[in-house]
Amino acid sequence: MVKPIVIPKLGLTMKKATVVKWLKSEGEAVARDKAVAVIETEKVSAELTAPEDGILLKILRPKGSTVVVGETVGFVGKIGEPVPEVTAAQPQTAAASAPAAAGATVAPTAQADVGRAKVSPRARLLAEENGLDLSKVAGTGPGGIILEKDVQEFIQRSLYTTERGLKVREVVPVSATRKAIGDNMTSSLQTMAQVTLHYEMDASELVAYREKRLPELEGKTGARVTYTDILVKVAARALRDHPMMNSTLEDAGIKVIEDVNVGVAVASDRGLIVPVVMNADKIDLAAVVTAMKDMSARGREGNLTLEEVMSGTFTITNLGMTAVDGFTPIINPPQVAILGVGRIVKKATVVADAVAVRPMVTFSLTFDHRVVDGYTAAEFLRAMVEMLQDPAKLAAAAA
Repeated sequence: MVKPIVIPKLGLTMKKATVVKWLKSEGEAVARDKAVAVIETEKVSAELTAPEDGILLKILRPKGSTVVVGETVGFVGKIGEPVPEVTAAQPQTAAASAPAAAGATVAPTAQADVGRAKVSPRARLLAEENGLDLSKVAGTGPGGIILEKDVQEFIQRSLYTTERGLKVREVVPVSATRKAIGDNMTSSLQTMAQVTLHYEMDASELVAYREKRLPELEGKTGARVTYTDILVKVAARALRDHPMMNSTLEDAGIKVIEDVNVGVAVASDRGLIVPVVMNADKIDLAAVVTAMKDMSARGREGNLTLEEVMSGTFTITNLGMTAVDGFTPIINPPQVAILGVGRIVKKATVVADAVAVRPMVTFSLTFDHRVVDGYTAAEFLRAMVEMLQDPAKLAAAAA
């Protein structure tokens, strides 16, 4: 039986990818779940695997093609089996890619016509009425289809500058990565009940611990340990003790995850990436430093694997290198929490009923109130703070 090779959805934000190369040629034998091609999304590369043992009967999308989620790019079957007629550029759903029943016919749908044209009829009509060049409009529909609302929003943005006589310095194209980040964050805010807790902490012990471990870890790893590296270990320990913060909400209920995988938001020329430190609760601080050094470098080059960016259960985003004290981070779905970290700055504070100058840092913990109550989130944050302010607990957590 002929089976299609379909572009999978490799993450909540993925809409399209590029075929980097085919590892097999038409007529070559392939094995079930073994790689036949390599595709690349905005952030990662991944392998397409064969759906069953057999022969690669047909390649529909050659190297360099842009493909969308759900699209059929090839077929696997036995020698001599007929290949279904499929328009290469048309996304195929599971139902559409299955062979039709004997005697049945499949009528083309409006969605399919739109997919080939990349513009919906109503959007095209509105653009023609306004003399609009559709090449300047970004589509938000399936597979990048330009919808009527996309044209309307583009016209409104244009009118804003035109009617007010505003001078436009430049028009910066929205990259695929920037758009994916925007779509993901918008979806996060629209689908979760997000609440943020703020806590200003005396970071004296954190600063002292980093300075103490700095020479040893730099000699061992070749990299300077950062405050974020230490926070990864402390957060991992707190997540182990507060498992509801390490969960995800699904239709069947709240799924508490056994693995503690901490993602760290890293800025790059490609946009924001979030490499994940796998099993952060089971490795030592030196391993965290090594992992972050390696993944940060490869992330800026776009060479992270799918697992290294999609397997996180909790995220840390640190703006401590800027002038920011506190902020409201947005949860990276399908996770239920994210920790924002501000700069460490010396401030006057009260210590033992006396005013003293201490290095202070503000933590901002955003959590999904559908899954976690405020008390539970506050207890998690308190546990982190207690570890960070107690030398013995901090050493144990970072071990």
